[in-house]
Amino acid sequence: VLSLHYICPKTLCFHLGAVVKADDNVEKTEDEEKEDRAAQSLLNKLIRSNLVDTTNQVEVLQRDPTSPLYSVKSFEELRLKPQLLEGVYAMGFNRPSKIQENALPMMLAEPPQNLIAQSQSGTGKTAAFVLAMLSRVEPGNKYPQCLCLSPTYELALQTGKVIEQMGKFYPELKLAYAVRGNKLERGQKISEQIVIGTPGTVLDWCSKLKFIDPKKIKVFVLDEADVMIATQGHQDQSIRIQRMLPRDCQMLLFSATFEDSVWKFAQKVVPDPNIIKLKREEETLDTIKQYYVLCNNRDEKFQALCNIYGAITIAQAMIFCHTRKTASWLAAELSKEGHQVALLSGEMMVEQRAAVIERFREGKEKVLVTTNVCARGIDVEQVSVVINFDLPVDKDGNPDNETYLHRIGRTGRFGKRGLAINMVDSKHSMNILNRIQEHFNKKINKLDTDDLDEIEKITN
Repeated sequence: VLSLHYICPKTLCFHLGAVVKADDNVEKTEDEEKEDRAAQSLLNKLIRSNLVDTTNQVEVLQRDPTSPLYSVKSFEELRLKPQLLEGVYAMGFNRPSKIQENALPMMLAEPPQNLIAQSQSGTGKTAAFVLAMLSRVEPGNKYPQCLCLSPTYELALQTGKVIEQMGKFYPELKLAYAVRGNKLERGQKISEQIVIGTPGTVLDWCSKLKFIDPKKIKVFVLDEADVMIATQGHQDQSIRIQRMLPRDCQMLLFSATFEDSVWKFAQKVVPDPNIIKLKREEETLDTIKQYYVLCNNRDEKFQALCNIYGAITIAQAMIFCHTRKTASWLAAELSKEGHQVALLSGEMMVEQRAAVIERFREGKEKVLVTTNVCARGIDVEQVSVVINFDLPVDKDGNPDNETYLHRIGRTGRFGKRGLAINMVDSKHSMNILNRIQEHFNKKINKLDTDDLDEIEKITN
């Protein structure tokens, strides 16, 4: 099993997701709640036990368009060292995921090729670049040969776990963590072949402290680039590290999104790359029944919600609120009525959020009350009902069509039928709903008692 450098216990106790203290009388909207991409990424890693079955098509742009494009359908085709193949199967990978099919032949090619890849959480990209690093290492050479940058200590630790699992039949390979709190003697040289760490500490180890000789690095991985550049200073530190590396060092960069800022950063860090992009998946509302309920105020919305619960047996439901305060109030009121509900709140630590989602996924609670910020990126396949207790609007009070699609698209997955119910409590919110209908060119019907039989079929 890979041996790890000692990490100070204080560092291990550090948790991502600081508690945000706010005046109880001030209702914070989603836009005022800072979205912590690193926390979201860690949350997805904590709650995901297997790969996401994505239907996205992969688009490959080769550095050399004339060279043949290879993809693999099995790990045997990659001609891995036997101890690595054993590690892959021990992790439960039976065949390559979509991103792995195309990325692995490029990453393992001779001579090494650089790669920029778009890959969402849960698609197997960590295992792919870990396999590339482990394949390039010469175990007899007792110095760092592969360097992986992660945005935070916690995310570095998660990647380290994958390295440990995949390399468990390769005991000669060693792993060191370059993270704050891992103190080494000045002048000491690292003997581990793989180093994973955060940009600031890795930069210190390469330049100021000389623990690592960057000229001997064969593979440089920059993981979660979109999360990385959201942190002040990480972008410059990463570029400084990259400039110390040899010209023939293989550069691999991964990002869940490819916004302009990520593209510019990627092109600075990865010269002459192959590029793998996910073609945008068109979400459809065709399998989702949409209704609205007319109310006069918040209390009437709550009563309507209780009436709907009384009339139908709901399998799993998500209720979206615009503010943290409303979400807390609604969860408390539903609990008083005897409903089993879970609340996802911005004040929670990431580990607490993961526990709530796991309970919801296991069906221990049938209802999850949340705001967008907490729920973004979380997939629970068995959700059959989404209720918009508050309609989604942007910071200017206009309809947020993308968020609406994202919310109700949680139902009706994989061709199954889903249900979305919208609570309307004013002329303004009716106007918002009308504009959402126009945008999607889909009529949203008023919920009548006659519709309850149809709804019951969908939810059972």
